[in-house]
Amino acid sequence: MTVVIDFGKLGGKALVRCHPASARGTGLDALKGAGFQVAGVQRWGESFICRIENRPSAVDSAIEGDSGYQEKCIDTPPAAGYWSYWHAGNNCDWTYSQWGVKNRDFVPGGFEGWTFALNSRADDAPKPAIAASRPGTSGQGCTTKVEAGPTTTDLDEKQPDSAAAGGDPAAEDTNSADGDLPAPKPRSTTVTTAPSSEEVPFSGGEDAPDVNETLKEQSRASRYAPWVAGAVLVVLLATMWLTSRRRRAARNA
Repeated sequence: MTVVIDFGKLGGKALVRCHPASARGTGLDALKGAGFQVAGVQRWGESFICRIENRPSAVDSAIEGDSGYQEKCIDTPPAAGYWSYWHAGNNCDWTYSQWGVKNRDFVPGGFEGWTFALNSRADDAPKPAIAASRPGTSGQGCTTKVEAGPTTTDLDEKQPDSAAAGGDPAAEDTNSADGDLPAPKPRSTTVTTAPSSEEVPFSGGEDAPDVNETLKEQSRASRYAPWVAGAVLVVLLATMWLTSRRRRAARNA
């Protein structure tokens, strides 16, 4: 199972990693199993992915019409800035997932993709820029069938075992009841063959900065900050003590 992370307009090199498990699992299992750090939202937990590898961070705010927006990962991210979830079979075109990350089972040997959709319209979220094609398999064609979409807005609805064998993608209900988790937006399910020149270049992301160090840098935090603050306080108290002592000496003179 191959997982592709495309930061899109956030900037940064796309990451391609492998989830080594051969058994089936959810999209969330694949994302974590490939070694990516993720954060959900407070309201829905990891049912909605808010950050991947600490992106978008609080300083990545670039939503058109809301220059002061900062992603706090409290509720569902806005349509103008969210992680879109995709999947594909080998040598197949990327398909927007009709299922949530905890409700869909990945297909062993297939591809899972995440692209940050920034300032995109609801019907044109960008696909991962890297084609879903394993090295050495070009020309083999796409054999993955279209998956059936959800039929309800039930948060606990799971993709049926037969979904991977095909189904009618139009048979989904995308209307959300009040208080329910919004269903993923429908996308085109057209299947095409990826050009062989765009075969996936595997990368473990070794050159990517450590997430914790990035957090410190962005927040301008420093491990020495408490010591510096303490030193400033000591100097201030010492100055006040010396000033008071000089005043008493001047009065007694």
